[in-house]
Amino acid sequence: MRTKFIFVTGGVLSGLGKGVTAASIGNLLRSQGFKVWMQKFDQYLNVDAGTINPGKHGEVFVLDDGAETDLDLGHYERFIDTSLNRTSSVMTGQIYKAILDNERAGKYLGQDIQVIPHVTDEVKLRINNAAEKSKCDVLITEIGGTIGDYEGMHFIEAIRQMKYDVGENNVLYVHVGFLPYLAASEELKSKPLQNSIHDLQALGIQPDIVIARADSPVTENVLAKISLFCGVEREAIIPLETVDSIYKVPQILQKNNLEKIVAQKLHLKIKANNNRKWNEFVKKIDSKKPKKVKIGLVGKYMTMKDTYFSVTESLKLAAIWNNADFKCEWIDAEGIEKDHQKVKKIKEFDGIIVPGGFGGRGAEGKIMAIEYARVHKIP
Repeated sequence: MRTKFIFVTGGVLSGLGKGVTAASIGNLLRSQGFKVWMQKFDQYLNVDAGTINPGKHGEVFVLDDGAETDLDLGHYERFIDTSLNRTSSVMTGQIYKAILDNERAGKYLGQDIQVIPHVTDEVKLRINNAAEKSKCDVLITEIGGTIGDYEGMHFIEAIRQMKYDVGENNVLYVHVGFLPYLAASEELKSKPLQNSIHDLQALGIQPDIVIARADSPVTENVLAKISLFCGVEREAIIPLETVDSIYKVPQILQKNNLEKIVAQKLHLKIKANNNRKWNEFVKKIDSKKPKKVKIGLVGKYMTMKDTYFSVTESLKLAAIWNNADFKCEWIDAEGIEKDHQKVKKIKEFDGIIVPGGFGGRGAEGKIMAIEYARVHKIP
């Protein structure tokens, strides 16, 4: 079977759950028996995420081969139950570095180096390498950022070309956009999402599937309007309202026949719902929890919740499987350094976790927390 390619773009605003949506699509396809591989393209000129401040960008997620990546790679691994590698994480800095190294080595034989074809060809090389090395049936590639960002144009142009390189039956485009709620008129507004789709179409890509993200219930009228103004089949416009657990997203997409739409457009054969293990896991999320567990996280990046995402998610998942009502509370390591009495708060917890970090800031506070926990026999 020839590899099928799914490209996931985002519109209106960032942070709307594009990574979770991409991972959920992978989850559903994997449950059908397909070998799924996932990939994230980031617009930053960094070579990788290892030097980016977690307090500003979120957690640096480290893969088995040591690649330092965006936290979305953690979503991918948890949802498709697959250990990824450095082919799954591509930043613009990597692309430009490879091109400049090739140019200095004379590999372009004196050509003028340009965005098209040299940058876009390097992007496509990363896509094809990931597909070949993973030997996957389906490669899902998330394009970081938002449609309209100048920094991501080379990625958009490259994935546009892929349709002509490998054939239209082997490429599918999914666009995830946000529907803002206007309190004054008490309605969801579809115009920003429509505009983002039009921007994507202006760049030569017609989305096959649109995921309409919203914090409020999405009406049929809103979905019909998006279909009418954007030329996307109504059945392929899927509402995705905010839920209390990201692990419920695959079920929502499945309920809206996403698997069938993908299978039809990519000419894949699928079976009836076969995601039994995942459904059992989701059922556990809402079940009554007889035990209570309170964990303290002693860290130094306290400005945003994404700084220790895989740590907190690992704890959360362990609690779910062990039928425990889990609560995690953050403790500022630097706060302990300034006021040594704050370390005593640790005795309120069933256990503590002390994750790593860059540099020496907060290190003494972490050591004090570890010492207190050992002396008082707190796990």
